[in-house]
Amino acid sequence: MANDNELDTLRQKKLVELQMRAQQEAAAQEQTKQMDAQKAGVMRQILTPEARERLANIRMTRPDVVEQVESQLIMLVQSGRIAQQVDDYTLRQILRKVMPTKRDIKIERR
Repeated sequence: MANDNELDTLRQKKLVELQMRAQQEAAAQEQTKQMDAQKAGVMRQILTPEARERLANIRMTRPDVVEQVESQLIMLVQSGRIAQQVDDYTLRQILRKVMPTKRDIKIERR
């Protein structure tokens, strides 16, 4: 009987821990969704439709670069250094500076 009680209390503790962990993960996911929605709203305001389309295309292959560019753009807007919408040409210039240089791969046969 004593072992059954101990087993039940351990099960209850584990169940409570799992429920707390699930609640924390749900809260973190909700916060992430809200931040993503805010970021998307800011991007709609500061980028022209062509620039947003270019970023969406690049996101498919280089999501890390797009995240970096978006963060930089948001910081520039918050600091007041961007007063007008960023067009496609300006975005391409920013991307050229941010994108890592390509390595030339040469294969020599012997």
